[in-house]
Amino acid sequence: MSETTLEIDDRPTRPAVLRGLNLRCPKCGKGHLFTKYLKVADTCPNCDEPLHHHRADDGPAYLTILVVGHILGFVIHFMWVYFRPEPWVMASTLTVGAVALSLVLLPRMKGMVVAIQWARRMHGFGQSS
Repeated sequence: MSETTLEIDDRPTRPAVLRGLNLRCPKCGKGHLFTKYLKVADTCPNCDEPLHHHRADDGPAYLTILVVGHILGFVIHFMWVYFRPEPWVMASTLTVGAVALSLVLLPRMKGMVVAIQWARRMHGFGQSS
C-alpha cells in the first residue's frame, strides 16, 4: 500500500469566490478586481497578485443569462397569476428589470469566474505564489 500525502489548500475556492463576487482581488480581498466595468486589472493594486492570466471568455455572460432567466421566469409567473397586468406594462417592466439585473450581475459573475481560475491555478495562475 502506497503512502498518500495530503496537499494543503493554500488557495481555498470558497473565500476566493466570495471575494470575486464582491469585485475584489481573490487573493487579498482588498484590492479592486476591475479597473473599468469589465476590465480586469493586470495586477492587484493592494497585493500585486498578477491577474492578467484570466480567461473568462463567455462564461460570465452565460451564467448571467442563466440567473436572470430563472429570476424573470418566476417574476413572470408571479405577475401574471396575481396582478394580470396589460401586456405592454409587463413587457416594459420585465425589460427594464432584465437589463438592470444583467448589468448588476455580469461583473460579479466575471469576478467569480476569475476567482475560481485563480483558486484552482488555471490558465497560468499557478506560476505565482
